[in-house]
Amino acid sequence: MSQNHRNTICVEDAEVLQQTAHAQGQYSLRLAAPRCAGRARPGSFVHIRCAEDIPMRRPLSIMRANAADGWIEVLYKVMGQGLDRLSTAAPGESINILGPIGNGFEADVDHPTAVLIGGGVGIPPLIFLAEFIHAGDWNDARAVAFFGSELPFPFDLVDSTIALPGAPVEASQALTLLDKKSIPSRLATTAGFAGCYNGFVTELARQWLETLPDDQLEQIMFYACGPEPMLAAVARLARAFDLPSQLCLEEFMACGVGGCAGCAVEVQTPDGPAMKRVCVDGPVFAGKSIYPD
Repeated sequence: MSQNHRNTICVEDAEVLQQTAHAQGQYSLRLAAPRCAGRARPGSFVHIRCAEDIPMRRPLSIMRANAADGWIEVLYKVMGQGLDRLSTAAPGESINILGPIGNGFEADVDHPTAVLIGGGVGIPPLIFLAEFIHAGDWNDARAVAFFGSELPFPFDLVDSTIALPGAPVEASQALTLLDKKSIPSRLATTAGFAGCYNGFVTELARQWLETLPDDQLEQIMFYACGPEPMLAAVARLARAFDLPSQLCLEEFMACGVGGCAGCAVEVQTPDGPAMKRVCVDGPVFAGKSIYPD
């Protein structure tokens, strides 16, 4: 991955436009941040100051960005004092952000079918990517999305109007915002939500993949974000079908700009294993470099 993004990071006082509460401590937040919105790419994130008296910022993936109207959206689940304070921010208030940060997902002309797999608060960068592809920014690429959550999905859902041959029939629900853009999506959970596949999201994706002919399989690239066990499962799925993957890692961060190296992970390179910083060397890495076996 390149590091050209280092000249695009900006500090911005963003105005809260809308804050929406969802089930079980989940929130979506829209911010007026024109400089960030104009530079954001799927997989990049913002380092956000949750409150003036809490110096440690929190990294949040960008879920949507509208460069023309100058806003970005993030999704988060309250965990700890910082995000709890962020959840009280009201329209009109100002929040300082640093971003966009990170190397995001990359198109692959040899694998134009983007299979998006997201889990929990790892779903947002895949929504951004789906809309990015729909807008034509990746030429002839097409997207298929599989999302999993153990909490109620913090999105409007609909019985999908888009056929996805090979997907389990019980997985009938889809994200409305993707369905309206003719992007097929299916959902998975072990919490028993109606219209969702009963199991892990990678199992749902596998059942669909197993029905595809070889000429369709060979066009696939996996793009994923979510908790570490899910990413490991995506890497195994990619190996099973001999397909490439790009994984967006979730990691604790202090500075967010590469100075502290507190988010470093081991990555396999052509020269052997090396420690890479998730914030600026990632957060997106080739799946085989993170899970080589």
